[in-house]
Amino acid sequence: MAQGMVGPRVVALAGGVGGAKLAEGLQAQIGDGLSVVVNTGDDCNRHGLLVMPDHDTVLYNLAGLEQAGLGWGIEGDTFAVMDQLGAYGEETWFRLGDRDLALHVVRTSRLRAGQRLTQVCLEAQHALGIKARILPMTDAPVATEVRTDEGWLEFQDYFVRRRQAPDVLELRFTGVDVAAPTPEVVEAFELADAIVICPSNPLVSVGPILAVPAMREAISAARRRGVPVAAVSPIIGGKALKGPADRMLTSLGHEASAAGVARLYADLCDVFVLDEEDRGQADAVAALGMRPFVTDSIMTDDASRARLAAELLDTLGI
Repeated sequence: MAQGMVGPRVVALAGGVGGAKLAEGLQAQIGDGLSVVVNTGDDCNRHGLLVMPDHDTVLYNLAGLEQAGLGWGIEGDTFAVMDQLGAYGEETWFRLGDRDLALHVVRTSRLRAGQRLTQVCLEAQHALGIKARILPMTDAPVATEVRTDEGWLEFQDYFVRRRQAPDVLELRFTGVDVAAPTPEVVEAFELADAIVICPSNPLVSVGPILAVPAMREAISAARRRGVPVAAVSPIIGGKALKGPADRMLTSLGHEASAAGVARLYADLCDVFVLDEEDRGQADAVAALGMRPFVTDSIMTDDASRARLAAELLDTLGI
């Protein structure tokens, strides 16, 4: 624990539903000791508004507002605005709920008034009473793009409009080379007692975060100070619980397995969490130089999220 801190400080790297679930469990354990560095590579502009899918999924989960059956969006939201936009001939394949739209309106307005992205996000979190901090990986615009047989596609075009159907042959994160971690992100790593890579897609959720210049070095510097780093596999039994991570790993030349994900993180992590179903891969993880930790990693409700977070913190000595 960092000297002078009241409680443990944990930095979680997250994107999407799996990351949001574990982040909620970590918040239940350590409250405002949690900082979530969230992927912004899949941010997009819809109807003149900035939409941040991964940030907002984490936001709604930590606020207890998420659609229980889906893990994203706001429970009970309506879609009157989208229906009316369709009546005017606007594209509506990217569905935004009415209450969800309020966040995009406020965020876009404040950015246009000159506020930093991180400050705008922190204000929204405070308004919803969230204890943890959700930090954009950078204030600079970064755009994840995927190459398929049809050429290069903007990420949401691939993910939502085309329902992840085309095989992904290549990835790029446009703008990441001139991006930088924010002061808030830098400080979070400097104060961290532990770092957790959540069970998010390692290629398009965690990948953009790690591609931000100086981000990997911040993690490595923390490890040199003795800060333990753990990653949780998003692949169980060779399949992604949600999203296209398994197919994307295969099409990009990686192994769609827990051990395959572990190889991507071997230079960053001390501990790798596998589900009970993948216990047979523990030796392969150990051979990579990481300590395998096997548990039930499927998070079906608030209790299982908090339980996995508690086990993870315990195995990290936090």
